[in-house]
Amino acid sequence: MQDFSKNLRNICAEHGSIAQVCREIGINRQQFNRYLNGTGMPSAHNLRRISRYFELPEAEFFLSLDEFTRLHLQGRKRRSSGPVDLMTGAFRDQAKTLRRYLGFYHSHFMTPTWDGMILRSLIWLYERDGFVMTRSVERVTSRDGSTDQKSKYEGLAAKHGNRIYIVEHEMVREGSIVETILTPSHRQQVKYLRGTTMGVAWRPHVMPYASRAIWKRIEDKTTAREALRACGVYALDSRYIDPTVRTHLRNSNDGGGASNSENVLT
Repeated sequence: MQDFSKNLRNICAEHGSIAQVCREIGINRQQFNRYLNGTGMPSAHNLRRISRYFELPEAEFFLSLDEFTRLHLQGRKRRSSGPVDLMTGAFRDQAKTLRRYLGFYHSHFMTPTWDGMILRSLIWLYERDGFVMTRSVERVTSRDGSTDQKSKYEGLAAKHGNRIYIVEHEMVREGSIVETILTPSHRQQVKYLRGTTMGVAWRPHVMPYASRAIWKRIEDKTTAREALRACGVYALDSRYIDPTVRTHLRNSNDGGGASNSENVLT
């Protein structure tokens, strides 16, 4: 029993908070605490759920802590054996951790390309082979047709601690790399994800920039065409901008005052 509890504590330490682990496995927190402190053992059914969650054979949980740690380290080394694995290791096996965040979002941030304006793009978080992938689309066309900006990005997402990290690669033009770090407002709330995004502005010869960013989850009833049509550039005071989005981004507007024009580019 003591070996089991020590090994369970060891592996839980690598998977965020205990409350999060309990929610994702589907086991009561009080009951799970008894497994951790060695005062109780899981039923055969719960043991199977635990082993499936951590992707380890049930028998390994009953090894000595030294043997369990050795096998666990060997498994990690097998999965991190080269440069590619070094970069993807932080994003591997994130499907369970990020499953509640999967779906479509409108991201909002301010870029030097459109000075003092909010750029809204469409982002899809989806699962593939244990990874959580991102696919982003930026589309801005001026009313007179003189400016037509279309960008597509693909990337990976991972959640470590209480932050979500996204690294994306632009699939056209120079192929720039963008990093976004988001913090959920509350563990039970995924409507807004607030943070910072860093990248290179679309306009040539512009230095890299960093801006506050906020993602707003798109309602299920919204069609893909409607979500894409809503992308574009908006004035900070536009009535089409959610007040929560505006409040978060307002301090990142270095100019101090937003344009009074509304939805200048869509």
